[in-house]
Amino acid sequence: MPFRLATVALALLGANVQAQSLNELYQAARAFDATYLAARADAETAQHKLSQAQALRKPSLGLGITGTQSRTELPDIYTTLANGNRVLASPSHGVNRTAATAGLEGRYSLYNRANGATISQAERGLEASRAGLEVAEQDLMIRVAQAYFDVLAAREALATSQASKKAIAEQLASAKRNFEVGTATITDTREAQARFDRASALELAADNDLRVKRVTLDQLVGRNEVQPQPLAQPVALPVVEPVNVEAWLGQADAGHPQVRRARVGLDVAKLEIEKAKAGTSPVVDLKSSLGGSYERGSGASLPGTTTSGSVGFQVTMPLYTGGATDARVSETVLLAEKARNDLEAARRAVAEATRRSFFGLQSLQAQVKAFEAAEASSKLALEATQLGYKVGVRVNLDVLNAQAQLDAVRNDLAKARFDTVMTGLRLRQASGQLRPEDIAALDALLAK
Repeated sequence: MPFRLATVALALLGANVQAQSLNELYQAARAFDATYLAARADAETAQHKLSQAQALRKPSLGLGITGTQSRTELPDIYTTLANGNRVLASPSHGVNRTAATAGLEGRYSLYNRANGATISQAERGLEASRAGLEVAEQDLMIRVAQAYFDVLAAREALATSQASKKAIAEQLASAKRNFEVGTATITDTREAQARFDRASALELAADNDLRVKRVTLDQLVGRNEVQPQPLAQPVALPVVEPVNVEAWLGQADAGHPQVRRARVGLDVAKLEIEKAKAGTSPVVDLKSSLGGSYERGSGASLPGTTTSGSVGFQVTMPLYTGGATDARVSETVLLAEKARNDLEAARRAVAEATRRSFFGLQSLQAQVKAFEAAEASSKLALEATQLGYKVGVRVNLDVLNAQAQLDAVRNDLAKARFDTVMTGLRLRQASGQLRPEDIAALDALLAK
């Protein structure tokens, strides 16, 4: 027996060593989850788009080289004599010609009204991409935490189911003994057997649910056989502050990445109006070129090497575009109105989600306290009923009902605790305040 206890202790110690914290698995998911990695890659492209736009303020230089080789066939030339006869004066021959030209052409924009708006749009796009990445990261935090606590909740449900089955099995054995000695009827045995069979089915369902929840978590973090750390006992749920919903709403409107991204979208739409209006403005460019050519050939006199260079201004002024510019301006004005309404919709959605999460959290916190009290009273009721059964004032069904009541309360309490933790995270997400530090802080709730 001592050897067996030592073996069990070593196995439990090994399980604790292999167990992973929530923050550890979140960091693993950041390096593995394809959805988050795609969002991060998309956000990083915004910096390159900005660099492309900023190139509009810089000069451009191009090199052009051409080379040709040709042959021209000249016809025979005849001369007419005084007697009227035609005499060949010059036979046909070909002229070979080789030419090469190389040149540099530079351009620098001195005035282009649309360029400034394009660059400003790219700068706003960078802000929007960063806000989008925050949304993706907050979503990843919620998904990892949900999968983590789903496994813990499924494990709690399985443990409760196994404990319930064990208690019912003891009650079934007691009912059989009492029936054999004639102090109980066959009804008690059959009731206990029915409850035991149902407990066995519930245990199988809970075991399967745990397996499924583990598969989800493994897939999310890119690991196999993940073992989350359980909640430390006694359970101490985190305190969520501030306790005023208006404070959360103020934070949400000012800092939620969805609202920030919608505001940037409105700014971009307004800049698009400026770009459309720029279609009626002149464009002034500074142009310069430097080039040279070389030619040689046979059968004709050709120039040798020539060089040329030029510097000048090019002014382009649209005079008539067939109404395209006016139509584009009207389109962008309507798109700006759409962006303004999108911003308002985002603000309302964030406010609604924040209120819903805040009041949901308050309700869950009250439920946890109520279920804790119910667990204590249900445990005392079960003990009293078991004692009454032993002295003959309670029947077997009373014990089974008391046991079922305690099991249900324990399941409800475990679920309420995990829901409270998750709703606290969702409140921070709804208000745009969720940060990786919040995930790391939850490790303090876990058993070490």
